[in-house]
Amino acid sequence: MSQPLSIRLNDATLTRLGARARRAHLPPRTLAQRYVEEGLRMDEHPLVRFADGPAGRRARLTGTGKDVWEVIATVRDNGGDAAVAARYLEVPLGLVQAAVSYYGAYPAEIDEWITLNEQDTARAHGAFTAGQAATGS
Repeated sequence: MSQPLSIRLNDATLTRLGARARRAHLPPRTLAQRYVEEGLRMDEHPLVRFADGPAGRRARLTGTGKDVWEVIATVRDNGGDAAVAARYLEVPLGLVQAAVSYYGAYPAEIDEWITLNEQDTARAHGAFTAGQAATGS
């Protein structure tokens, strides 16, 4: 359930928010809500930031270029061993632990990203296989 919250922003902040909202094709109110939610999450998980990409906006580990869902999928692929996943991903163990912590707080979000990636991979593999069959490769 959402509740209204009235806040005062100075003119310069409102102008910047409006400009950013237009570029993002979002109402300013929606963008402000996203910023508040993401800001709270980043306060709780200081090694996590948010990034836009072709598939949408997602949680990402600072300084690695790796999305949290990618790290969690790798941890799962390695029997839950964060140290092995860190070595495989070539990132510090502390960053993998930060991803695990974020996952603990937002498992449905990360599970959805993992599922979407698995579906995309299956579709791409199916298209590749069909292409091979069609070309006799």
